[in-house]
Amino acid sequence: MNLDGYVPTEEAAEILGVKVASVYLYVRRLEGFPQPIHIGRTLMFEKAALLAWREKHPPRRRKTES
Repeated sequence: MNLDGYVPTEEAAEILGVKVASVYLYVRRLEGFPQPIHIGRTLMFEKAALLAWREKHPPRRRKTES
């Protein structure tokens, strides 16, 4: 199987700017979130699909204390 263009969960979290635990939650709970393929126990995400999803769902701005 050719895995070019696929990234593991840790790299997916970096691409999205979230924690690894958030990626696991997104997979289970967010409709339309790119679903991974399983290579043994490792989840692999298509990088292009993650980037497209992030473009449609920009990160939330964090509130800053004044």
